[in-house]
Amino acid sequence: MSQIRSVDARLFEIPLDEVLVDAKHGDHFHFHLITATVTLEDGRSGTGYTYNGGRGGHATKAMIKHDLAPFLVGKDANDVEGLCDEMDWHMHYVGRGGILSFAISAVDIALWDLRCRALEQPLWKVAGGAGKTCLAYGGGIDLAFPLPKLLKNIQGYLDAGLEAVKIKVGQPSEAEDVARIRAVRELIGPERAFMIDANYSMSREQAISLARAVGDQNLLWFEEPIIPDDYEGFAIVGEEGGIPTAQGENLHTIHEFKMALAHGNLGFLQPDASNCLGITGWLRASELAKAHGVPVCSHGMQELQVSLVSAQQHGGWLEVHSFPIDRYTTRPLVIEDGRAVAPDAPGTGVTFDWDAIEEFEVRGD
Repeated sequence: MSQIRSVDARLFEIPLDEVLVDAKHGDHFHFHLITATVTLEDGRSGTGYTYNGGRGGHATKAMIKHDLAPFLVGKDANDVEGLCDEMDWHMHYVGRGGILSFAISAVDIALWDLRCRALEQPLWKVAGGAGKTCLAYGGGIDLAFPLPKLLKNIQGYLDAGLEAVKIKVGQPSEAEDVARIRAVRELIGPERAFMIDANYSMSREQAISLARAVGDQNLLWFEEPIIPDDYEGFAIVGEEGGIPTAQGENLHTIHEFKMALAHGNLGFLQPDASNCLGITGWLRASELAKAHGVPVCSHGMQELQVSLVSAQQHGGWLEVHSFPIDRYTTRPLVIEDGRAVAPDAPGTGVTFDWDAIEEFEVRGD
């Protein structure tokens, strides 16, 4: 029987090895991991999850527990896409993106885990099947790193087998950003892919100025130079600055993705399955990107999204994020020949090492 018997949510507050800083979100001391386990009447179960930078996890867990779980009990778990839409409309009036998108994402990923297990297939085959490897880059939350530490961090990515890197920008002065970009380019050489990310901290004018100042550095993309809602601004920054723009981690609904692709002239799209209504939402955004001729990339959750990016014919780059969720799974991300390799196990391929994270659980509502 595929009827849902229960949906259980758990919250974990996992410390980071050191404080990580970007230009807009402040200091990160830990991250929140919120898991959702869907159990069926026949005893089968699947687990999904979402995450954040240490804020909002309690609300996400509460929405799953108090709103989504009672709504889902008794429903057919096989109707994954239909349930994704039903959850969205059930809570739309008080959600519409935001915490709701994170909560639905965790449940949707659990339903996909059940789907893939029932098919005895890995996620990369069920989600498209174009391939099982993809390009990958190291994406550091490194704005506060002094230059020597920044370069050491970048070298660590190269030593780990990654052939591309991204750094944060948004220093107090443009000159500081320029100096750091030039130093990283010198370290990695002229040919490796190199991206920058402002975490929407700049005005249009500031972003254009910085892009022009490093126009000779062969940058692949300029990520979130301005606020994500300024769709037309992305097109202007890209055209006048001369570097393709990228965004997606702050787009939570399919309507936002439609606006970004219709008006932003993006070079790359970066949906995050943790906050765009899960795998269902990610694949819908991917189809939009394909229709616009834009590579689909990822943000965070490398242990899961390696399967999604690899599965798409227009798959682009997988971000290897600084929140090491995969450290707490039974299969950390695998890199071979500079490419990330998707798992072959039936399901999403993400199985948590519950013993390793139990000490970090935040109990209660």
